[in-house]
Amino acid sequence: MTFSAEAMAVLKARYLGPDETPDGMFQRVARHVAQARLEYNQDSQAAEEEYYNLMRQLIFLPNSPALMNAGRNRGQLAACFVLPVEDSLEAIFDTLKHAALIHQSGGGTGFSFSRIRPRGDVIAATGGEASGPVSFLTIFDTATEVVKQGAVRRGANMAVLRVDHPDIEEFINAKSRPDALNNFNLSVAVTDQFMKAVENNTDFPLVNPRNKAVVKQVKAKQLFKLLTQRAWENGEPGLFFLDTVNSANPTPGLGAFEAPNPCSEQPLLQYESCVLGSINLTKTIKERAGTREVDYDKLRQAVRSAVRFLDDVITVNRYPLPAVAAATRLTRKIGLGIMGLADLFILLDIPYASRQAVELTAAIMRFITSEARNMSWELAVERGAFPAFVGSVYDCRGTGLMRNATVTTIAPTGSISIIAGCSSGIEPLFALAMTRRVLDGRNLTSINKGVLAYLDNKKLLTAAIEAEICQDGTVRNVALPREVQQVLATAHEIAPEWHVAHLAAAQRYTDNGVSKTVNLPNHASLEEVSQVFLHAYRAGCKGVTIYRDGSRAEQVLSHGVSECGGACDN
Repeated sequence: MTFSAEAMAVLKARYLGPDETPDGMFQRVARHVAQARLEYNQDSQAAEEEYYNLMRQLIFLPNSPALMNAGRNRGQLAACFVLPVEDSLEAIFDTLKHAALIHQSGGGTGFSFSRIRPRGDVIAATGGEASGPVSFLTIFDTATEVVKQGAVRRGANMAVLRVDHPDIEEFINAKSRPDALNNFNLSVAVTDQFMKAVENNTDFPLVNPRNKAVVKQVKAKQLFKLLTQRAWENGEPGLFFLDTVNSANPTPGLGAFEAPNPCSEQPLLQYESCVLGSINLTKTIKERAGTREVDYDKLRQAVRSAVRFLDDVITVNRYPLPAVAAATRLTRKIGLGIMGLADLFILLDIPYASRQAVELTAAIMRFITSEARNMSWELAVERGAFPAFVGSVYDCRGTGLMRNATVTTIAPTGSISIIAGCSSGIEPLFALAMTRRVLDGRNLTSINKGVLAYLDNKKLLTAAIEAEICQDGTVRNVALPREVQQVLATAHEIAPEWHVAHLAAAQRYTDNGVSKTVNLPNHASLEEVSQVFLHAYRAGCKGVTIYRDGSRAEQVLSHGVSECGGACDN
């Protein structure tokens, strides 16, 4: 195994124990997770070797809490949690306490604040006026800031408010100041009714959740315009398409989805958690007749091992709350996804912005979900179906047993893709050379070695071209053939419709959600943001987020590096 300087910085800061090597980390995780086999009187040694090899070869990596906590005292291995926020002071602060415990263990939390009565509404017990849901965001944000000082990683939150809540405009404007709610992502839970009102340019009712009374009517288009304006200004809020999400609920009898995890790819019921992991697609390629292609046999084996791994994680996990343990074991949701998609396209000489690439995204996720379900069925035969199977969509379809209510999710894979040395999730390359602000505020520089190898293989790489890539992070203005520039196009050079096309293609064959940011250049217009939102909704996406380059004073990624030599050594 070889790791970049960037990967080693992340590993040392977050994952490795004193005197622990990356190889030792993989051994620790494999050994701990394999103990689940003892619950079923199976060979844990064989499982440990299987899991160790899977991670050591960087074919698959689990979510960060599993790498951080497996085999250690805390033992909390899940990344995603959703907690309920009910309309009482006692319930709100109970949830705050529960969130603090989850953050301390390395998990992230999602909340819907939609049940809280609006600002100015009556409080019968005191005769006073309610402060509204947005007022509580600041309390949750402050608590997260305090807890993260002693947590294994920075706590992250998702706040959701229904689009028909009377305080929706206040919520949309909640992050207008650059220093507001820095530990929260915001999403508006958008309904089909609202989107229809936008398209028809009609009024839309805002409803008090306490008594279901219509408080007022607003122009749907004006509210949508406000959403677009704020997203254009600083990337938030995103949209969470509530009815689309619930149409894919595998266990509707247990309740409806109200919120996802912090990066919005994992809708969960109240108190549910989910364990995630991702397959590195750059490790699933073979050569045939002088050309490269996806090795589906290798991918199948990776999927089967990964599904077993993630199901075993549920078994050995030490949950931070009894309610979370109960809800999670009831459905046993796992979320297997992918990373390295953009690198895969470069290896295959395919532009991200092409129909061929979109079709390959769909084909890969169709294959992974199908194989993951097959493996989940085998596990159900071997170990039993998830306890809420009766009455689930699988029971109703007569498709046989399932061990896990969901099997696939596409996460952003921020840290684990750095460790694996590949592109993140299904995103295009942000830049070919970039500076990344990480962890303790340090800046780490890197140049994409796969891009240099691609140019070298085509006998196009020169010292001058490498220097231009280092400086600008792009080949847009480099004297290269047009088809090469298209293959190496970065996120801001790719038209928004291609971003959404990949999001929709992946979502079509993914059980849960897909994390995808539609990165826009600084000069993108409000109308372009509006069209992204509308296109994503019409294409059946479960959510969408945009970010316009430079729209915040500070951002994690920036193009180019100051010194090419240092970056090229990473």
